[in-house]
Amino acid sequence: QVQLVESGGGLVQTGGSLRLSCAASGGTFSSYDMGWFRQAPGKEREFVAGIRWIGSTYYIDSVKGRFTISRENDKSTVYLQMNSLKPEDTAVYYCAGRGARPDYVLYNAGGYAYWGQGTQVTVSS
Repeated sequence: QVQLVESGGGLVQTGGSLRLSCAASGGTFSSYDMGWFRQAPGKEREFVAGIRWIGSTYYIDSVKGRFTISRENDKSTVYLQMNSLKPEDTAVYYCAGRGARPDYVLYNAGGYAYWGQGTQVTVSS
């Protein structure tokens, strides 16, 4: 059974930075597509960024140029570096994973088989 554990959330001021980590266990991480999603209070869960097993990445427009997703296969870990944070980035951030699907989009939450428990990110104004 694949397990995903997020860490790195916290409270930061507007303009600050955080790096989220998601450590995977129980599977072959190097063959997984990985994604980061977030859910703010009263809102639906939304895709933030994704990275395919071959390393190609995809971002929603609102985080392009501010967030960077990356992976270290030898550590079975995916990261989300978040810079220039804004209050609207406040949410619980979730890591998600699935076996590689070259024919399937990264931004659809329904396409992921594995989910972490989430980590809170709060950006104060």
